Amino acid sequence: MEFLIITGLSGAGKSRAADVLEDLDYYCVDNMPVALMPKFAELCIATGGRYEKVALVTDVRAKNSFDELLKIIDELEAMNCNVRILYMDADVRTLVRRYKESRRPHPLATRGTSIEDAIYKEIDLLTPVRERADYIVNSASLTLGQLQSKLFSLFSADGVKREIDVTVEAFGYKYGLPLDADLVFDVRFLPNPFYVDQLRQLTGLDRPVAEYVFSYQQTRTFMEKIQEMLDYLLPLYIEEGKLTLTVAVGCTGGRHRSVAIASALADYLKAEGINAVNINRDIEK
Repeated sequence: MEFLIITGLSGAGKSRAADVLEDLDYYCVDNMPVALMPKFAELCIATGGRYEKVALVTDVRAKNSFDELLKIIDELEAMNCNVRILYMDADVRTLVRRYKESRRPHPLATRGTSIEDAIYKEIDLLTPVRERADYIVNSASLTLGQLQSKLFSLFSADGVKREIDVTVEAFGYKYGLPLDADLVFDVRFLPNPFYVDQLRQLTGLDRPVAEYVFSYQQTRTFMEKIQEMLDYLLPLYIEEGKLTLTVAVGCTGGRHRSVAIASALADYLKAEGINAVNINRDIEK
């Protein structure tokens, strides 16, 4: 069993690191009391493999002695757990700025004590843990996306940053916009198969409807431009740390034009190596 202890300075990004590790299938527990870690490990082992990767966040909020934490780590290793320490770090100036922006009190701040003094006190308390850390990540100059990339490179099974998952959703405007849409494209300007008698009862998944929609130059030009846009945007979304993207394509009823376009767009993304799925929300309405 793999145990990752996430610790470090308050405000350095421990909670964000835990969020990223959850995307890597770690079972994460925040603010775990040190004394409970061995019992928690026993419970995880007793599940017979259900929790193979566990990340525990601990810091000065738990009022722990960090010498005690190091002893507990030795106990976990004696239980045949693979224990590693991720130490989240940042410089004092950055931490002071973050606390000023959030207006939250530092956990070691007392009346008459400055944030800076509290940070230096925390640095002293955490020095033994920092010296034993397997990984030290300084978040001072990292965006959320860069932090995610760093942690993916350290802890993903293949060492490769995860790709974005794209949902291409066809919908009908008469039934409202999808609530989770990130990008919305309106294709009501395209010729409508609904007004062709032999196509009305079909959907955009049927070949005659798709051939009709794509027989027009404006459709082909639109597809080229939307493909170029996504080719440009997806790497930027990934760099920023976005893991999922919903592209909504709408026509009047959500049965013909939007379905044909969404299906073709999802096929294009799959051919480009993107994890893409196609949903047709209103096709049966």
